[in-house]
Amino acid sequence: MKDATKAAQGLGWIDEATRAISPPLHLSSTYLRDIDNGYRSGREYIRADNPAFDQPEALLTALEGGKDAALFASGMAAATCVFLSLKPGDHVVAPKVMYWGLRRWLLEWCPGIELVDMSDPGAVRRAMRPNTRLVWAETPSNPTWEITDLAALAQIVHAGGALLAVDSTCATPVLTRPLAFGADLVMHSATKYLNGHSDLIAGALVAARDDEFWQRILTLRAQLGGVLGSFEAWLLLRGMRTLYPRVRTACANAQALAERLSSNPHVAQVLYPGLKDSPGHAIAAKQMSGGFGGMLSIRVKGGEQAAIGTAARVKIWKRATSLGGVESLIEHRASVEGAGSPCPPDLLRLSAGIEDVEDLIADLEQALE
Repeated sequence: MKDATKAAQGLGWIDEATRAISPPLHLSSTYLRDIDNGYRSGREYIRADNPAFDQPEALLTALEGGKDAALFASGMAAATCVFLSLKPGDHVVAPKVMYWGLRRWLLEWCPGIELVDMSDPGAVRRAMRPNTRLVWAETPSNPTWEITDLAALAQIVHAGGALLAVDSTCATPVLTRPLAFGADLVMHSATKYLNGHSDLIAGALVAARDDEFWQRILTLRAQLGGVLGSFEAWLLLRGMRTLYPRVRTACANAQALAERLSSNPHVAQVLYPGLKDSPGHAIAAKQMSGGFGGMLSIRVKGGEQAAIGTAARVKIWKRATSLGGVESLIEHRASVEGAGSPCPPDLLRLSAGIEDVEDLIADLEQALE
């Protein structure tokens, strides 16, 4: 099956007990031990053994081309579990531009972190040390959408004896499969495109190998308890079944928006890797298939107040944080990130939904006037 078919059919799984197409909800927190003191069911306690995880984890593993996957209570829970699985003294390299919540956490809690321009392979190479254990990348990078050359990065990272983890939330497996370019781990804030309906918080990791580091992650997940609830796992699977048509529509809308807004007299710059004059366009065209993502940003002429005023005047776009849902969202990102943010104050982050693109364009054009 093609990946879009795998997603739409949830790998074709059915409930063997009832022959149901949609999986049942498994709500038990614990499982019966056998009379010989074993667990022939393979399940002992819900933190590590929730059957509600089986199908979405298997589907995500298949879509990413990995060996195994694990669901978490949020994208932050998934990402921080990777860093917490490192050992004392391990050095980490991460992007200067990345999801602000994780960037802030790293700077506050991870003394062995070094931030570099991840779009420059030379900068990553210079940052590598003998004790570098992990390089974290995000492509496209939120909220200015720089592109990282994953194949080049993987060569540098592995030559240094480190692991490469990639936040692929905005690319999704529809557009990019980082493991195919040499990544060791892929992270998703499943709240975003994987679910796609702004009604769930979830995270996920996918591993290229079932190795010692992956087992550390799984053990830590169970010990910390940062796991998804059963109903949330059910919602995530339902969202993933429409992943391909949603992402493809969002990509087409974002491309049309970027091209139209590039000529708007009130827009100073459009940041989108799908534009041919974007610095990362050539690399994006090489490692993204079928589109350049549903996320773009614009820098508004007139500065911060002009940007905030534009967001105040939209009628169809929703002024809200997050991204990747079926509805289009607009956000003055610097207001969210606060002091110390590298985000330009005149920037509006746009998450293109699946509405009619002419409605989205017209709404932004009237708001920019």
